[in-house]
Amino acid sequence: MLRGMLACCKVYISESRNKLALSSIEQAAKPYPRVAILNKFQDEAYNRVGYTLVSEFSPTQLQDSSSLRGAVVSMVKAALETIDLESHCGTHPRLGIVDHICFHPLAQTSLDQAAWLARSVAADIGSNLQVPTFLYGAANLEGKTLASIRRELGYFKPNSEGNQWAGGPQSESLPLKPDEGPHQATRTKGVVVVGTTRWVDNYNVPIFSTDVAAVCRVAKCLSERGGGLPSVQAMALAHGEDITEVACNLLDPSRVGADKVQLEVERLANEEGLSVGIGYFTDFSQEKIIEKYLKDYQ
Repeated sequence: MLRGMLACCKVYISESRNKLALSSIEQAAKPYPRVAILNKFQDEAYNRVGYTLVSEFSPTQLQDSSSLRGAVVSMVKAALETIDLESHCGTHPRLGIVDHICFHPLAQTSLDQAAWLARSVAADIGSNLQVPTFLYGAANLEGKTLASIRRELGYFKPNSEGNQWAGGPQSESLPLKPDEGPHQATRTKGVVVVGTTRWVDNYNVPIFSTDVAAVCRVAKCLSERGGGLPSVQAMALAHGEDITEVACNLLDPSRVGADKVQLEVERLANEEGLSVGIGYFTDFSQEKIIEKYLKDYQ
């Protein structure tokens, strides 16, 4: 039975091949008993790992650093100490070692409370760990979106041969002023983006083709920005030797879910003469996350 409130934090780190680094990152969360890592999605081709953390707290414990906030900052610190962005190479874009952190309110938790956690973590990363940190969504006073910040920072442009992202940032100067931390990035660490939104589902659809340009057209037509499905963001990413994925963020899964996305990808890919596989989620659903926490950690 849930006695307090729940908050979820997803932490995306630009590494999946260095087992010692991942072990160190996971160990960093263990001193925080109220915090559970409920999912770990590791992708070798992307060279990226995503962790889903959940913690229960009462309203009076929100500002208690020995909870979700402390666990996330400890994991970030471990990642910064064990990973060198200059040696990174993968087919998933990234802006830093800890590329993206997002807080989602669960159960009785409000968006404002989750945003407070996000801003607190960003302040810790910027001030204590000295990494430029940007805020988005409900955590940003202007409501900036994750996609807009990424565009300004060059996230969507491969910086290596083919479709690879390799090494650290080409320049230490930043085109955008960070919300927390130093105004210059280091090539070994990059930057961090921290935000707060309602629940987002991540759904990837494999297309059996190496024609990235054609899959890019599918992704563009699928996305809301390209005139496609509302509340859907999509991009094409090389994934292994003979697959290019349409990687999707479903910003409002109750409105447009994976079933609609799958059908639309199949329709658009058929127009390009491409063969499509069955898509997959990179995490549990919001309902399953809550159910799993209540079952395993109460």
